[in-house]
Amino acid sequence: MELHGGPADGQLLDVTGWSLEELAGGALLATSTGVRGPGGRWDYVPARRPVHWDGDTP
Repeated sequence: MELHGGPADGQLLDVTGWSLEELAGGALLATSTGVRGPGGRWDYVPARRPVHWDGDTP
């Protein structure tokens, strides 16, 4: 799945083996370079195609 917007724009996320339920929930990707610093997460949501960045979380 290709990620759009935010810090991971254009990167591919391997979702092989993810269930439909997991795909519907989006992805919180661990990062050390997020707005919230080390240990934060990038939030990508599948609200529309393609999957878009929805901000950082602590």
